[in-house]
Amino acid sequence: MNPEPVNAYKQINNRLRTTINRHQNSDTRKDIYLAKENNKGRQSREIRKKSLLREYLEAGIIAVLLALFIRAFVIQAYKIPSGSMVPTLLVGDHILVNKFIYGIKAPFINKTIIPLGKPKRGDIIVFIYPVDRKKDYIKRVIGLPGEQIEIRNKKIFINGELLDRPFGVYGNGLRKNNNSGSIIVPDNGLFVMGDNRDHSYDSRYWGCVPLELVKGKAMIIYWSWPHWRRFGHLIR
Repeated sequence: MNPEPVNAYKQINNRLRTTINRHQNSDTRKDIYLAKENNKGRQSREIRKKSLLREYLEAGIIAVLLALFIRAFVIQAYKIPSGSMVPTLLVGDHILVNKFIYGIKAPFINKTIIPLGKPKRGDIIVFIYPVDRKKDYIKRVIGLPGEQIEIRNKKIFINGELLDRPFGVYGNGLRKNNNSGSIIVPDNGLFVMGDNRDHSYDSRYWGCVPLELVKGKAMIIYWSWPHWRRFGHLIR
């Protein structure tokens, strides 16, 4: 028998196997490369997701801290629940109070760190109610530290002189304290009254407000319902 055809067949078979192995190795390398690229892609997407989540979390924390800072030191929103300041403020008025105008106070202890000014006569202030310090009240400043206050027949006298801007109105209310004896405002206090005189529970009944309990000055009505036309009204 002639052995040459067999050898040729073996050579062809070996070459085919070599070629197939090369292709298989090449495909394997491609598969490994693609797997690595897919892993890289997944890792990159996971990193982007974590980075995006971290950005949202950081932005949320910063926003909360900024809101707390503004509320504690700069400005705070309040809603008027009663008619003691009618007609200046109505029930349902939402107001902004400037807490920075009189100075910077340490939270919780109500101690002024950096004084910037003091309340003036006619200012409408928000303060901690001296009788129950869990409540906030809003009234108008009438008497300043050291002044003598006297009310006669619905007229207010300061140091013996008639107050030319009484600010308030009188009507048929349950509380009628239209006359009072002489009251000396303490050096660290304020005499306050509601503009709706006969419907206001104020310094005529429970005394003066210590200056350290003043939170800020009412500035603007930012919303009111059902009196929506009062939006943006400056408080004077």
